[in-house]
Amino acid sequence: MLRESDSSESKISEAFGNSPEAATVGTVELSDDIATTPPSQVTDSEPVTGFWPVLQNRNFLTLWGGQVFSQLADKVYLVLMIAIIASQYEVPGQTISGWVSAVMIAFTIPAVLFGSLAGVYVDRWLKQPVLVLTNVLRGVLVILLPLGLWLSHDLGNLAGVPVSFCLLLLVTFLVSTLTQFFAPAEQSAIPLIVNDQHLLSANSLYTTTMMASVIIGFAVGEPLLAIADQLLAPFDHGSGIGKDILVGLSYCLAGLILMLMRTHESPENLTRDSHVWTDIKDGFSYIKQQPPIRNAIIQLVLLFSVFAALAVLSVRLAEVIPTLKSSQFGILLAASGVGMGIGATLIGHFGHRFARRRLSLLGLVGMGASLGTLSMTIHSLWGSLALIALLGIFAATVGIPMQTTVQEQTPEDMRGKVFGLQNNVVNIALSLPLALAGVAEAFLGLRLVLLGLAVIVILGGLLTQTVFTVTTAPSSQSQD
Repeated sequence: MLRESDSSESKISEAFGNSPEAATVGTVELSDDIATTPPSQVTDSEPVTGFWPVLQNRNFLTLWGGQVFSQLADKVYLVLMIAIIASQYEVPGQTISGWVSAVMIAFTIPAVLFGSLAGVYVDRWLKQPVLVLTNVLRGVLVILLPLGLWLSHDLGNLAGVPVSFCLLLLVTFLVSTLTQFFAPAEQSAIPLIVNDQHLLSANSLYTTTMMASVIIGFAVGEPLLAIADQLLAPFDHGSGIGKDILVGLSYCLAGLILMLMRTHESPENLTRDSHVWTDIKDGFSYIKQQPPIRNAIIQLVLLFSVFAALAVLSVRLAEVIPTLKSSQFGILLAASGVGMGIGATLIGHFGHRFARRRLSLLGLVGMGASLGTLSMTIHSLWGSLALIALLGIFAATVGIPMQTTVQEQTPEDMRGKVFGLQNNVVNIALSLPLALAGVAEAFLGLRLVLLGLAVIVILGGLLTQTVFTVTTAPSSQSQD
């Protein structure tokens, strides 16, 4: 078994040698890039656990700051779309679910169509400009949206749909398309600026922030948009463009922050002579030949599929809990987010002591046990909240080590392809539980569906530790 620091030291030595400009280990000053610490200075006495080494990394703090504003903008953007639909397209006595579904579809299609393609192009480009441009362009699109809606308001219908709503769908499609480039670039940037021995802590902070953005974005999105409208009311005469400006500026601010990040990539190493579709095939082939990466992606797909199903089932669960209304299902989802935040913190501090595979197996078995127990306590509010939070903790035990495994064991020139394919597969897999969970619950009942999910998760964990670990080609790295 390779020590986590072995591959890191080798990579650092090849890339930077014994640079005198690298930050000295043990100082409390912010380093420009912890990943550039020369091997001669990486000693056994260097702390390799906890968040402190990562928090000393100026480049990671910059990426983290950009992530906060970008992901919050992503979540609040969907709240903004619902607010625009309710104010401009809602008809008295009719539901807006059809309009909202159309927006959700426009937001999802780019993930399916461009996920893999975007990852290939990310490998050909410097990561920092991609991160900056995708945020700034999304911000500009959102800020200009009110002007576009106003100009197209009187243009009539297109195939029975208002032209202004078609514009709304187009902007949503473009924003989501840019997100497909931002996501693999962000994931590929983390290993460039963080040493391998600190990747687990970095991914813990990354995952904690991602979960917090889900909770905060959906929970406070509406009040934040209302406050933005009130602040700009004296200037825009109550037109309501404050909402768009808030979301757009959040994207732009993320882009400005990320301009300060340095990944130390070399443009010479990014030249590619192969065809794009050849690169996509190479990405599939590489994943197929690397059991640790393949298993990690399978487990991540399984993890996100479970939470997609839970998002649907939580509505029914809230309905059967006597003290909740179906419209309050967000409370249950928030519990899972809190659990994932707790789990991410624990993994960041103590996860280095355990092998990745053992952590993920523990997490999948724990998720299965939590779902199975939840099926027996569906009428108890506090029991359900506790078990869903526990489910989130075990989910972090799967997600963080597996994402770290993909980052550690994927070469720099393959990361965009692998992360693009990963995002593509995850997004496609999400559609199946979203479509089937509600139907299955209607026919089988909530208890049986939860038990079924528990069995699938546990079997998936066992299979990825046995059947799917067969090596299809020689691998240079392994992880016990």
